Amino acid sequence: MPLSSVAAHVDERELPFYESVGNECSMFEHAFRQRLPLLLKGPTGCGKTRFVSHMAAKLGRPLFTISCHDDLTSADLTGRYLLQGGETRWVDGPLTRAVREGGICYLDEVVEARKDVTVVLHPLTDDRRLLPLERTGELLEAPDDFMLVVSYNPGYQHILKSLKPSTRQRFLALSFDFPPPKIERDIVARESGLPGEQCAALVNLAASLRAMKGQDLEEGVSTRLLVYCATLIAAGVPILEAARATLVEPLSDDADVQEGLMEAIHATFG
Repeated sequence: MPLSSVAAHVDERELPFYESVGNECSMFEHAFRQRLPLLLKGPTGCGKTRFVSHMAAKLGRPLFTISCHDDLTSADLTGRYLLQGGETRWVDGPLTRAVREGGICYLDEVVEARKDVTVVLHPLTDDRRLLPLERTGELLEAPDDFMLVVSYNPGYQHILKSLKPSTRQRFLALSFDFPPPKIERDIVARESGLPGEQCAALVNLAASLRAMKGQDLEEGVSTRLLVYCATLIAAGVPILEAARATLVEPLSDDADVQEGLMEAIHATFG
């Protein structure tokens, strides 16, 4: 399919919901059309994964999502030989499928993967756009409608888990953060069904709790957790119970920190 015709007739109402806060959607489209890899940086639960899902649907391309972790190997991405029906057959991994089919391959929290994973990505992130499969002897050339997207949370970055400068400079990069209050309120209301005025109170509370990041909390309250909280409240769960289950327990196991979080919640909701 020519890139110029991709998503020409997409109904925006049928896409995974995503509320743009800047030029990230147009930048993603430019990167896709110019065959450039993209790096997304931002805190947990701020909308990076939803953004990629939205853009993949908008561009009409299949999405292959890989959640990276310590045990993820290059073979998990490219494929391996497996015994099927008494025969040994090659089975493509998600990265290889995305290259063959012309899709968007998204590696979530790429810094969590083993170092050999980023080595596999390098030939796909320059003008070669190649994927060597040593075990099959193939050298796959990525089609025009293939795109590589990776993400990570800089807040958890440390010397043992970071992208090398030589890797980072292979990507365009976009920084994500939690949306401005009005947009976040609208997102929470849309996703949960809770009235806007109650969502506004949750967003104001989130601002107070996020101010604790770096002092008592490693990470601030995510938009995702606000949606969870609003969903429970809309379903009839008492506000304080919903807040404890979504805005306190997931953020800390420390009793003193939890008490401080509950104090802020009581100050908002009484």
